[in-house]
Amino acid sequence: MTSAEVSYKGFRYPAEIISHCIWLYFRFPLSFREVEELMLQRGVVVSHESVRQWCHKFGQTYADRLRRRRPRPGDKWNLDEVYIRINGQQHYLWRAVDQQGNVLDVLVQSRRNTKAAIKFFRRLLKGLQYVPRVIVTDKLASYQLAHQQMLASVEHRRSKYLNNRAENSHQPTRQRERAMKRFKSPGHAQRFLSAFSGISPHFRPRRHLLSAAGWRAEMTDRFAAWQDATGTAPAA
Repeated sequence: MTSAEVSYKGFRYPAEIISHCIWLYFRFPLSFREVEELMLQRGVVVSHESVRQWCHKFGQTYADRLRRRRPRPGDKWNLDEVYIRINGQQHYLWRAVDQQGNVLDVLVQSRRNTKAAIKFFRRLLKGLQYVPRVIVTDKLASYQLAHQQMLASVEHRRSKYLNNRAENSHQPTRQRERAMKRFKSPGHAQRFLSAFSGISPHFRPRRHLLSAAGWRAEMTDRFAAWQDATGTAPAA
């Protein structure tokens, strides 16, 4: 992939500043105004509205390009749903991760019935040429019915004690939800979480499994992938 695939034509600021602001916003629990303040401390005058527009325009693009650079997901998928409150109404965030903790996809829906589960399964499998070896869920009956219709050949394990991988994956989302004082609409939640789940975990390797030198080497590789994905990598 070349940097030309991400076009910054018409933007007054260099690509490096735009991508850095987007990295700050999606990587840390910061508001747009806090990103504005951090950039001002570095001598870069940029408004929070500009940061908002950049995140809206490029966030999903960056997330998609990072996902394409990842190795093929593991063959064990953990699925879980958690409620989120939007404008006083309860919605559900559906999430799938593999055994390494890599987020495969997220989907915000107003229900957690069989129809919602089937819709999430279809989203997960869209464009894939393979299916997982096993899926792990809690005992929500909707998963069982959706599994029978969509992935009958795949082993299905149902237990509230086996799904910690997916449940733990919700924690960064909860942190951001509090920082943002909740989401404004289902569409806003879907747009943000779709980009967030592709960018934030990229910079969260399982550090407890790495030595200090190993972690630094891993992060160097991940920042290089980020530069490549954002089109800010130096020319060869």
